[in-house]
Amino acid sequence: MSFREEEDGRDLRKPFLHTGSWYRMSSRQSSMMGSTAAIRESSISVVACVLIVALGPIQFGFTSGYSSPTQSAITSDLDLTTSEFSLFGSLSNVGAMVGAIASGQIAEYIGRKGSLMIAAIPNIIGWLAISFAKDTSFLYMGRLLEGFGVGVISYTVPVYIAEIAPQNLRGALGSVNQLSVTIGIMLAYLLGIFVEWRVLAVLGIFPCTILIPGLFFIPESPRWLAKMGMTEEFESSLQVLRGFDTDISIELNEIKRSVASSTKRTTVRFADLKRRRYWFPLMVGIGLLILQQLTGINGVLFYSSNIFAAAGITSSNAATFGLGAVQVVATGVTTWLVDRAGRRLLLIISSVGMTISLALVAVSFFVKDAISEDSSLYSILGYLSVAGVVAMVVAFSLGIGAIPWVIMSEILPVSIKGLAGSVATLSNWLFAFVVTMTANLLLSWSKGGTFTIYMVISAFTVVFVSLWVPETKGRTLEEIQSSFR
Repeated sequence: MSFREEEDGRDLRKPFLHTGSWYRMSSRQSSMMGSTAAIRESSISVVACVLIVALGPIQFGFTSGYSSPTQSAITSDLDLTTSEFSLFGSLSNVGAMVGAIASGQIAEYIGRKGSLMIAAIPNIIGWLAISFAKDTSFLYMGRLLEGFGVGVISYTVPVYIAEIAPQNLRGALGSVNQLSVTIGIMLAYLLGIFVEWRVLAVLGIFPCTILIPGLFFIPESPRWLAKMGMTEEFESSLQVLRGFDTDISIELNEIKRSVASSTKRTTVRFADLKRRRYWFPLMVGIGLLILQQLTGINGVLFYSSNIFAAAGITSSNAATFGLGAVQVVATGVTTWLVDRAGRRLLLIISSVGMTISLALVAVSFFVKDAISEDSSLYSILGYLSVAGVVAMVVAFSLGIGAIPWVIMSEILPVSIKGLAGSVATLSNWLFAFVVTMTANLLLSWSKGGTFTIYMVISAFTVVFVSLWVPETKGRTLEEIQSSFR
């Protein structure tokens, strides 16, 4: 994409970070929307933006995966007890809850790019604190700082992607968020096999150190610019994202109408959430993000080594890495399918698949506990339970893993997106913390009973999606949000 010149011969200006667009135009070319070149230019521009901000979710995943391969080394080097290391692992969720509370307002007041910049800095400081830790104080401080950054990232990235993507690519590009998380987890598992924990912490700095300069080369969300009254920057940003030869007038007018009643000083009160246009999308968004956690995925992933060991698998660490690789592949399939099959269908297929898989695991453990270890059926049930866990992760990745974040970013009205998005993200992290903290206790109580609880919640998710989740495929954000009025 090359720089253009204005009609009066002046060079186009590169404005400040929050305006986001490299280019400011005084004129717009005639429509060539149907041309292959225009579509290609638009796609390349948006995809480049998504690849840059996807460094944030990679950081998110690396933080989540860091504790698994480093547990024995950290506890040995710093002489930690099991409970002290468990606290270290869970503090990222605590930090993320604080980041989630702040994320919506930060993203509203300084923009999507500015909030990602703020999120990147504590992540870098956090990894440095962990790498130089001599005791628990630096270790805990670093984990909290990482969690705060991850909490902001987990809200801002899906919202930014939804707001810049054309409607025919929004689902696929939105799913890149979760795909990047799974890549980050897999990288932490893989690199943790080869390097010691301090070096692994230093490697964790890289996604955010690349993200920060990258943010200077991508446009700010045109919808945020429009809401803030930056009309010229808004038009520039949208034109850059859609291609210089694309007629953006229809989309431009739709966005203007959508934010016409909002100004940058609009205050949204909790009382306003009683209106259906607000409470219904908020209920759907929060419900999906809570159910995503209550199906037990974090408990399964966090304690997968223990689960595999209980099932009789000797190389539990290798199996855990294999599970991470399977999750990446399955999430990649979702990225390809989401704009073809639709959000609701994939969510239903995913929930049904998880319900069946969890039932298989539960039954395997129940029967396994009831028979003798010398029985030939005993080892078969162990492999069945492992197959069920892998199938659960695949089913989760095909829908429930990625799509709730996509739908949350699509259905929340622009006037309450900051407040409602913070509440939805906080709910997700709160229940992630609850599941992670209770999973080990539940597994100690009864492995079959634990997976039965997760199975029941997965079955309820099928009902929830069937009754209340709208299909958003192929609709603009403005069309989706107006449908709730």
